[in-house]
Amino acid sequence: MFVQQLINGLALGAVYALIALGYTMVYGILHLINFAHGEVYMLGAYLGIIVMGLFTLVGLPAYSLPLTLFLTILISMAFCALYGAAIERFAYRPLRAAAKLAPLISAVGVSIILQNVVMLTQGTEYKNLPPLLPSEGFDLLGANVSPVQAFILSSSIVLMLILHFFVAKTRLGKAMRATSQDRVMAGLLGININQVISITFMIGSSLAAAAGVMVTLYYGVVHFFMGYLAGIKAFTAAVLGGIGSIPGAMLGGFMLGLIENFGASYISSVYKDAFAFLILIITLILRPSGLLGQKAMDKV
Repeated sequence: MFVQQLINGLALGAVYALIALGYTMVYGILHLINFAHGEVYMLGAYLGIIVMGLFTLVGLPAYSLPLTLFLTILISMAFCALYGAAIERFAYRPLRAAAKLAPLISAVGVSIILQNVVMLTQGTEYKNLPPLLPSEGFDLLGANVSPVQAFILSSSIVLMLILHFFVAKTRLGKAMRATSQDRVMAGLLGININQVISITFMIGSSLAAAAGVMVTLYYGVVHFFMGYLAGIKAFTAAVLGGIGSIPGAMLGGFMLGLIENFGASYISSVYKDAFAFLILIITLILRPSGLLGQKAMDKV
């Protein structure tokens, strides 16, 4: 029972971590909470079902299921990356010099707009995706690791490693870190601030889209309101690890997934969603800077 819940928690935590990375990257550069980020995750989930359905019509899953999954995630990530760039360009950039409350209101407005657009175009009913991967997995210390869980964990770890390498080693990643530490000085040194911020939104949105496709494969159902709760939980994970810290978002996501699963298993499944909010309250009271602290947040 313990090992099974551990595996379930890690799989769920990997999804939270991918979404939380978008929150923490945007906050690290703009000191803004992008409350529309949960809806980007929801959009990625819908795109997963739509793209997978199109591939099924042409028989691609029968030819190569790994190729189908790879292309589905890639297309969803690319589409949501463009959407993230559009959010930044039209909803946030004009308000960059305004009072801090204005971009927050704009973010809430974008979230509501996207929810209603999806509701009007896709309907209010739940959309189902038939199981693509077999339910029988492999045994690990008496627990069953399903192919979907293995796919989520492996894919999430690969994406996080790629992000870590990009931020730490590439020229653009160094520009992102410089912008995070001092936006004005980075601009004076010749860094294109608008480009860096736009790319940050694109990376965060693409990771949220990947998480949406993975959740669709895991649960097999999507809904136009699913981004709200997942977004709040991912924000909690970012705060838990240290908002603005990329390693903190990863740590917070996995920890929140474990806490939620163990709490639902050993305490009560009725209060499964309440554990995230309880953790958020405790974190803000005891350690507002998060588990990794202010020093890690400054480095991003």
